Amino acid sequence: MAVSKLTHCPLTFVFFYSVLLSTVKSSTLVQEIKQQNQEDREPFVGVNIGTDVSNLLSPTDLVSFLQVQTITHVRLYDANQDILKALAKTKIRVMISVPNNQLLAIGSSNTTAVSWIGRNVVAYYPQTLITAVAVGDEVLTTVPSSAPLLLPAIESLYSALVAANLHTQVKISTPHAASIILDTFPPSQAFFNLSLSSTMAPLLQFLSRTGSPLMLNLYPYYVFMENKGVVPLDNSLFKPLTPSKEMVDPNTLLHYTNVLDAMLDAAYVSMKNLNVTDVVVLVTETGWPSKGDSKEPYATIDNADTYNSNLIKHVLDHSGTPLHPEITSSVYIYELFNEDLRSPPVSEATWGLFYGNSTPVYLLHVSGSGTFLANDTTNQTYCIVMDGIDSKTLQAALDWACGPGRANCSDIQPGEDCYQPNNVKNHASYAFDSYYQKEGKVSGSCDFKGAAMITTTDPSHGNCIFPGSKQVGNKTKDVVNSTTVSGAVQRQRLDRISANTVAFCIFLFIIPFVTLW
Repeated sequence: MAVSKLTHCPLTFVFFYSVLLSTVKSSTLVQEIKQQNQEDREPFVGVNIGTDVSNLLSPTDLVSFLQVQTITHVRLYDANQDILKALAKTKIRVMISVPNNQLLAIGSSNTTAVSWIGRNVVAYYPQTLITAVAVGDEVLTTVPSSAPLLLPAIESLYSALVAANLHTQVKISTPHAASIILDTFPPSQAFFNLSLSSTMAPLLQFLSRTGSPLMLNLYPYYVFMENKGVVPLDNSLFKPLTPSKEMVDPNTLLHYTNVLDAMLDAAYVSMKNLNVTDVVVLVTETGWPSKGDSKEPYATIDNADTYNSNLIKHVLDHSGTPLHPEITSSVYIYELFNEDLRSPPVSEATWGLFYGNSTPVYLLHVSGSGTFLANDTTNQTYCIVMDGIDSKTLQAALDWACGPGRANCSDIQPGEDCYQPNNVKNHASYAFDSYYQKEGKVSGSCDFKGAAMITTTDPSHGNCIFPGSKQVGNKTKDVVNSTTVSGAVQRQRLDRISANTVAFCIFLFIIPFVTLW
């Protein structure tokens, strides 16, 4: 119908409209890129995904689970191709890793580095949002014999990223153990282990030059266990402290209310001692075990819950550190699943937020921190529209859901409970959830060509009760033909426009601006 009316528009108007539409789409893309860049600058909480798990979820189910938990950043200990494929078009950021046993080959051959980047980054980006490459893991302290190869490997991989024009989108660094820094308290006296200077000094210069972070694995748990009687448990768990219990740096008189901030500031002081002041710290691992043997009595569910819950709040509140209140480091929690196949001690297998079957080890207390890690044992999930999807794509998805998809769309008809707000995003969210629930919430039923996402937050509002809400009960409705329902919003707009050709052309003229706004 719209096409037949458009043929009567003056050709010059159609040409002008086409140019304008192209300009508007370009402006929209620029805005989306700016928004994406702004989001990437915000501090985040991600999770490490280890795979020493019995009956690990399939890559597809794993990604669906990440979406349910609103996890937006993950770190892999390799570059698992199946997981990278499953992460495509999800907007979940992923850090991939070069295992330690591959350092020799990559550090000795530029060709091998180019091949690795091509196979594990170029092949997936940008459909899969690879944001960083972690080269090795705690190389300087666990495999010191490979230390001479570390920087050559990093530089070769970076050169490969430059050749692929991805060096600004994908950062490259290497995670270190906290033990590379000595005398961490007071932080003002901290310094890098002098025996590592030949590696750390040029590495920090590289990080500064490329805008990459210093990656550190920081565990207040181990600081507490190694300094019992000196470091109070409450300081390690981010618990509120009275002034008398705060740790005070005698040189700066800065007060530290938690161990992690002290470890971060020790890193900044250590870098400053090597004349590097523009590199931020990224915490690639931190966490607390939920179970231990008799030698680890503080590895408990309560302590793990307290630490990780307070950690999440600390980061998402943009708390910064006493030395650098303007810088809040992003963190990756160690880890997503209990790795039950790991060797003793007991605690090695109990760092996870969830068991391998995806049920929570404990319920985090993160109210006020958005929907992140809403590890809900009720399995109550909903399918809604993902932010940033254009109206045309949503309308097509809405048409399919209410038509061939046979979703129950009766409640979004005029006069029904979910008709308001009368816009395609609201109607599409309802239709998507109807289809998702009808299909039994199986993997892939909340996708709609990338326009949908899973959430644990009930989208019901007012008298509008979404199909996935428990409040729906046994209420049943008839499936309504998609032409009648999904086209309602578009037809009502057209009804307000004169049937003559000029008016219809004007309607087309203003639509891009409506979409843009």
